[in-house]
Amino acid sequence: MIVLSNIQTLYDGTSAAPDAVQRNVDVWIDDGKIEAVQPHNLKRPKGAMVTRIDCTSYTVTPGLIDCHGHVTLFGVGREDIERMGGPEGLVYSERILYTTLVNGGVTTMRDVGGATHVLKRLVDQGVIIGPRLKIAICMLSTTGGHADFLGPDRCCGQVSALWPPGPGRPSSIVDGPWACRKRVREIAACGGDLVKICASPGVVSPSDKLEDRDFTAAEIDAICEEAAARGMYVAAHAHSQNGIALAIEHGVKDIQHISFMDEALAERAYVKGCTVTPTSWIGQALTQAEDLTPFVKQKVQQVTEVHTQAVQAAYKTGLKMLGGTDPILPGMHGRNYMELVSLMNDGVPALSAWHGMTGLAGELVCEGRAGKVASGFPADLLVCQANVVDDPQRFEDGALLEVIKDGMAYRRGLPNFPSKTFEECVNEALKAKA
Repeated sequence: MIVLSNIQTLYDGTSAAPDAVQRNVDVWIDDGKIEAVQPHNLKRPKGAMVTRIDCTSYTVTPGLIDCHGHVTLFGVGREDIERMGGPEGLVYSERILYTTLVNGGVTTMRDVGGATHVLKRLVDQGVIIGPRLKIAICMLSTTGGHADFLGPDRCCGQVSALWPPGPGRPSSIVDGPWACRKRVREIAACGGDLVKICASPGVVSPSDKLEDRDFTAAEIDAICEEAAARGMYVAAHAHSQNGIALAIEHGVKDIQHISFMDEALAERAYVKGCTVTPTSWIGQALTQAEDLTPFVKQKVQQVTEVHTQAVQAAYKTGLKMLGGTDPILPGMHGRNYMELVSLMNDGVPALSAWHGMTGLAGELVCEGRAGKVASGFPADLLVCQANVVDDPQRFEDGALLEVIKDGMAYRRGLPNFPSKTFEECVNEALKAKA
C-alpha cells in the first residue's frame, strides 16, 4: 500500500467546478488502483505494508488523456513521412510513446491516425513504455483529400506515403459509400476503437483547399452507420463550416479542430450531442513552423485568424470540450500539456481545460475507466513541484516530478515509489512469453 500523504493541492478530475480541487488530502494506492482519497490523517495505520510519501509541497492531478494523438508521426515533410512509414517507423514510435508518457504526462492517448493494434498491444504487454492507446488506425479521406499526400505532381498509381496500407492498417484513401462501409469493417477487424474521417480538407495536406469538400453526406452516413453497428463511434477532422455541418448532421460524435465553428454551428452540435476537440496548440505551433509551402502557410493563416473565436463559441454554448495536441511537428511529442496552455490562451478557464484532458475525456473516450483521482480508478497521476492546475505553463519550467500509470512510476522522482525502467519492462515481457 502506497500513500501520497498530505498533498498540498489535488485536482481530482471529477468536474470543472472549484470543489474538484482539494487541499491536504491523502491518496491511497493499492495494486495499481486508487483505494481512497481522504482528508490527511496520520492516525490511519501505518504498518510494515504501508509506505507514506510526503507530498506536503506537491500538486497532484490525474494523468492527461490526449484526445488527438499521432504517435507514428514527427513531421509532415516528405522525408519524415517516408521514414515513419518505413522499417524504422516502429523504433521512432517507441520513442514517441515513451516521451509522451514520461515527459508529456499522458497516461492515455486517443491516436486518430497511424497507430495499429501492434503498438497498442505492445504497450499493454509492457514491451513498450507509453500511454495506453485508443486507436482509429486510419484517417479516412477521399482521393485528393486530407489523408492524400501525393500532391499535385501525382502518379495516380502510387499509394499516399502518409500511413500507407500494411499489416493491421488498410488504406486511408476511400471513395464511395460502399467502399466506405468496407473500410470501416476492415478497421473494426484490425482492432480499431473508433473511426476517424476527414469531413473537410486540412491545413498541412499539399493540394486540398480549406473551403473544398472531402466526403459527401452519403459517404459519412455510410461510415457512421457501419461504425455504430460495430460498437464504434466516428470522430471527424473538420475545419470548414461545410465540413463541420456535414459532421454534425450525419452522425459524427466528436468534431476536431473546429476552426470555422460559429455560435449557430455550436448550438446545432450541442443539440445533436456532439463533443469537440479544438487542438488549439497545433494551430499556434504551425505559425512558427519552418519549411512550409506558401500554399500551406496561407491555410495556416486562415485557421489561426478564426480559431480562438471558434473555441469561445463552443465553450459559450456549453459543448463538451476535450483536449488534443495533434503533435505533427518536431518537438511537440512530450510537451502534450501545452494543449492546456493553448486552450487557456483561447479563453477556456483552467479547470475546464483540465477537465477536458482528464475526467471528461475518461468518460467519453475511456468508457469511464480513467481520468479521475477517485476510488476504484487506475492510479494514473502526475506529481508536480508547482501548482500546474492554475498555470500549466509551469510544466515547461520542470514542474513535473513524477508520472504514475497503473500505480507504477516512470521518472523515479519519488523515493520509495515503485518504478520501472525500460529494461525492466522488456525483461518482464520476455519472461512472460517464455
